[in-house]
Amino acid sequence: MRAYLSLGSNVGDRRAHLEGALATVAAGDPFRVSSVYVTEPVGGVAQDDFWNLVVELETTADPHELLARARRAEAAAHRTREVRWGPRTLDVDVLLVGDAVVDEPELTVPHPRLGERAFVLVPLAELAPELVTDDQLATAVGRVERLGTLETLR
Repeated sequence: MRAYLSLGSNVGDRRAHLEGALATVAAGDPFRVSSVYVTEPVGGVAQDDFWNLVVELETTADPHELLARARRAEAAAHRTREVRWGPRTLDVDVLLVGDAVVDEPELTVPHPRLGERAFVLVPLAELAPELVTDDQLATAVGRVERLGTLETLR
């Protein structure tokens, strides 16, 4: 099944954090990666812009396993959770996992704010335009500018 995860970083070597996370979140599954987008932070905390991308996996992993991969990638990047919506070396969110629906305190799939955030919708639309509507893109919050690909940002 197809799964989509959002990756973002705004502390330290953003490219290295994003690139390093890909192997962990993919865990050997075939994957495709969107372009990297520079985006303004959401949530009202003063901080640097993020670099965001979306990864599409072809996987048999369930949403909980994908969340575990996300947490491992964040831990490897020394992610701290001191301020809600604050600066971070790496943030990985599970967006969609096939047709799975999960509503638990630690995990909600589809991601509850998926349709509101331009930093998720724009790269998701690049990989899977059928999953994003024009209305969602028109009303999504946040400035998003294409920066390039992980390969071109070296």
